[in-house]
Amino acid sequence: MIQLSAVIISYNEEDYIGRCLESVKDIADEIIVVDSFSSDSTEEICKKFNVRFIKHAFEGYVEQKNLAMGLASNNWILSLDADEALSDELRRSVPEVKEDPQYDGYSFNRRNNYCGKWLRYSGWYPDRHLRLFRSDKGKWSGLNPHDKFRLDKGCSVKRIKGDILHWNFQSYDEHIRKMERFSTISASSYLQAGRKSGFLAAELHSAWSFFRSFILRAGFLDGYSGYKVCSIGAYGCFLKYSKLRRLIKEQKSKN
Repeated sequence: MIQLSAVIISYNEEDYIGRCLESVKDIADEIIVVDSFSSDSTEEICKKFNVRFIKHAFEGYVEQKNLAMGLASNNWILSLDADEALSDELRRSVPEVKEDPQYDGYSFNRRNNYCGKWLRYSGWYPDRHLRLFRSDKGKWSGLNPHDKFRLDKGCSVKRIKGDILHWNFQSYDEHIRKMERFSTISASSYLQAGRKSGFLAAELHSAWSFFRSFILRAGFLDGYSGYKVCSIGAYGCFLKYSKLRRLIKEQKSKN
């Protein structure tokens, strides 16, 4: 049987992290929480569990997760966000993998709870993620804040039964605030990556975002919650490209 490290990054997650830790405490041989100096009771909650709690200034989602993974004592990693937890079915599937792993990584679906409703469409389910893997076979990458673990070329992956349960937002206002914050991070990441944002780019990307999620991905079947999550997502897309356009103009004016 392999030894497994559960790795979690956190910042002011007192509403969620207890549920996250409870779901992995009997599965993981080690739990590591890398916290970005929370000002709430996150640390006190973690102390109730057998957790290695480390404080580290936030440098970006990709950077923070790679750092946290590097602190693990075991080669096999189960990566979760603090506002996530394993479903009962996934809690049965992961120990089966521990007994005899046949692949380099394992993916599972993520079920998102949006303002009290579990979404089934809108591009938010099955929302598959690779979260159980060998740390020596890949690394976290992507453009912040959209981190993704990428296995090395030639590695094998299998999807296993069960869902990650993810509590996204408790209110629409919280979603809007996060879109405003994430759009700033994304715009900066896009600028560094050389992305462009021309005339009407924000409007066109926003319109496509809503059409894709609400129509093509059947967000209308999630009812009013589907409409809200798709429309706020489109708003975030608009902000991202608007901010990118402004950053490009500022950069050009300095040259």
